[in-house]
Amino acid sequence: DGDEWICNGQKVWTTLAHLSRWGLLVVRTDTEAVKHAGLTAFVVDMHAPTVDVRPLRQMTGEAEFNEVYFTDTRIHNSEMLGSPGDGWRVALTTLMNERVSIGGAIPTKGSGTIRDLVKTWQALPQDRKDPAARDEVMKLWIRAELLRLTNIRANQMRKMGDPGPEGSIGKCASADLNKDIYAEVVNLLGADGMLYGSYAMVQPDHAMVFDSLQKAFLRTRANSIEGGTTEVMKNILGERVLGLPGDVRVDRDRPWSEVPRN
Repeated sequence: DGDEWICNGQKVWTTLAHLSRWGLLVVRTDTEAVKHAGLTAFVVDMHAPTVDVRPLRQMTGEAEFNEVYFTDTRIHNSEMLGSPGDGWRVALTTLMNERVSIGGAIPTKGSGTIRDLVKTWQALPQDRKDPAARDEVMKLWIRAELLRLTNIRANQMRKMGDPGPEGSIGKCASADLNKDIYAEVVNLLGADGMLYGSYAMVQPDHAMVFDSLQKAFLRTRANSIEGGTTEVMKNILGERVLGLPGDVRVDRDRPWSEVPRN
C-alpha cells in the first residue's frame, strides 16, 4: 500500500516479546515464488496498536514466550531488512546465531550445567554415593567436556571464516546433554527432587533463568525445541554434512500458491 506493507498473521514462541521494543518479522510477500524465495524480513514496532502480544505459560509456571498477532499492521518500506525475497537469507543468519548462542557456549572446565550435577553429587551423604550413580555422573561430565572442546574448535573455525557444521552439532548435543544432566540431578536428589517453589504465572525479565535445580530440570526440556529442534539439526547434519539423501520434496519447484495446505 504505497510505501507501507500491511501484515496479517500470527507468530508463536516469541521469546520475551512482552519486553521487546522491536521485533524481527519474516512474512510471505510473493505467493507465486517458490517457498523460500517469496519471503521478506522486516523490523516491526512491537508497541504498535495492531500488534497483540499474548503470554504462553510453560510448565515452570512462567511465560518467557509469547504468541504475537498482527492485524492490519502497517510497516514502512524503510523497515525492510534487505530486499523483497531476502527473508529466508535473513532468517538463516539469525537462526545460525541463535544456535551458537544456545549451544556454543565455552564455559571454563567443570563449570556450566555440569557444575550443578557435580555439586549435587558432592552434597550427597556417603551412603548414597554408590558406584552406579558415580558412573552416570562421570559419563555426563565426559560428555560436557567433549562438548566444551568441540565448541572451542568451532569458535576457532569461525574466526578463520569457516563456521562449519559445529553450530548444529553444538546445539543438538547441548540440548540432549542439559536434559540428561538435570534428569540425573533430580534422580540424585531423591524425594527432594519433587519439591518445587511456585507455579505462579509470571512474565520474567530474562529467559532461561533457573532459581532452583527443579526448575532447571523442567526448563531444559525445551532446549531440544527452541532455536531449531533436535530433529531439524539432525536433518541438517545428515543431508548437508554427511551427504545422506533428504526427504522427498515434491513441492521444491512449485509456487507457494500451488502447494497443498490444510
